[in-house]
Amino acid sequence: MTTNPSPQLWLYDTTLRDGTQREGLSVSIEDKLRIARRLDQLGIPFIEGGWPGANPKDVQFFWQLQEDPLKQAEIVAFCSTRRPNMTAADEPMLQAILAAGTRWVTIFGKSWDLHVTAGLKTTLEENLAMIGDTIEYLRSQGRRVIYDAEHWFDGYKHNQDYALQTLETAIAAGAEWLVLCDTNGGTLPHEVSQIVQDVVRVTGDWGLETRKNSSQSPIPKIGIHTHNDSEMAVANAIAAVMAGANMVQGTINGYGERCGNANLCSLIPNLQLKLGYSCIREDQLTQLTEASRFVSEVVNLAPDEHAPFVGRSAFAHKGGIHVSAVERNPLTYEHIQPEQVGNRRRIVISEQSGLSNVLAKARTFGIELDQQKAEARQILQRLKDLESEGFQFEAAEASFVLLMHEALGGRQQFFEIKGFQVHCDLIEGKETSNALATVKVAVDGKNILEAAEGNGPVAALDAALRKALVNFYPQIATFELTDYKVRILNGHTGTAAKTRVLVESGNGHQRWTTVGVSTNILEASYQAVVEGLEYGLLLHCQAESALKA
Repeated sequence: MTTNPSPQLWLYDTTLRDGTQREGLSVSIEDKLRIARRLDQLGIPFIEGGWPGANPKDVQFFWQLQEDPLKQAEIVAFCSTRRPNMTAADEPMLQAILAAGTRWVTIFGKSWDLHVTAGLKTTLEENLAMIGDTIEYLRSQGRRVIYDAEHWFDGYKHNQDYALQTLETAIAAGAEWLVLCDTNGGTLPHEVSQIVQDVVRVTGDWGLETRKNSSQSPIPKIGIHTHNDSEMAVANAIAAVMAGANMVQGTINGYGERCGNANLCSLIPNLQLKLGYSCIREDQLTQLTEASRFVSEVVNLAPDEHAPFVGRSAFAHKGGIHVSAVERNPLTYEHIQPEQVGNRRRIVISEQSGLSNVLAKARTFGIELDQQKAEARQILQRLKDLESEGFQFEAAEASFVLLMHEALGGRQQFFEIKGFQVHCDLIEGKETSNALATVKVAVDGKNILEAAEGNGPVAALDAALRKALVNFYPQIATFELTDYKVRILNGHTGTAAKTRVLVESGNGHQRWTTVGVSTNILEASYQAVVEGLEYGLLLHCQAESALKA
């Protein structure tokens, strides 16, 4: 028995060009190379690398990829059509495109007559000549061409006949793909669907006679490029595919100018898992969450924890009824299996939790409480009592694990804090202040007194604790404080306000978050920092036990 293959969709990633136009996002050449290779592993067929000639960074990027090419992806150079009233052969920016050495080039041209007359300040006829001359020249130099029809949907709605002439010119000159761009991001899905259907029908009718090179496919392939200004980029891209487009352009995490581009992290699973299109291999799809977080880390932007499919909260369950149901059958509150996109289910613990949350959360950390319902109820009550005081365990799972161990009488005491002091020197005119922390801890009945400096009180306290403990627990040398967040809980009380501190720690392989609450910000910080060290030591002991087993 044979099955029909899934229809093929071609993915085109423009994170390295369109994505980097996002406000506040900047990448080095090394960053671009790392992202390109990660996208290559993910199975993206086309990766747009930038506009060589527009800046030195992109020139060097393409040169380095000539020396060490990607494994499977086509790296694509991006450029506009030639300028008015000259020839493509004399256009300097096209020479930089050729020097980039890519097989594929994406050229964008004007579809909207308003942009031709008001933006380029030239005639409609000259704009057609610019499109045709540029593509013909690149084809004569052995390049394959993708034509991005900029402002396509606005242009089509304002002057349909002229917009279609621009596409016909591009096809006749040798473009293999026509990509319809919703550049302003204001088109709605029903409009996209109808207009793409019109284009698919019309370009199919043009046929071979409109082409100058009979060796090329007589029917051009249609792509879609959408922006998110109306929160419709993903919906518009899907509408275009269902109307006949077979290339989808977008960016990882939806990065892009203004409100961003179509988010490939949402598009790929929707198209592949929901609609049955073939985008990337199944084993590559399971890397999607990791790839999303990798890119956000490289561009130094916090990942969107609530992003569909790949966000940390995408499969998080908080309400007790939800948790109870999803434990019996995940389909009750999950539209796909998290593992299909490399994500995982999370049970969130908060004051809204029921007993089922505690039981499920305990299981994720290898603690079985099903036969210890009384202890589980004690944990739940303790949780609610602490959250009423300002603690928050949704984002501080490590602290909750320690709370569970304590309730069960199994919390290992690696060390005991006897006391600490912190002194800060504020020097007028200096941008930073020096802090000195002194801590007294006891390990195995032995008292240790240590001091350390830091560029702030929390850094100094963290350094002093590590210094005091590292001789007893060498693994602490691998721990690092990776994030520190402070929130004032009741600001109306002024300087007497209660403060909640979240500290994220890591060991190079794992990250964990702990919480502290106090009217004294240093005491709250101390609580979170100490529990961060304690949980890291607990992880180390569990890893050693697993190895021995």
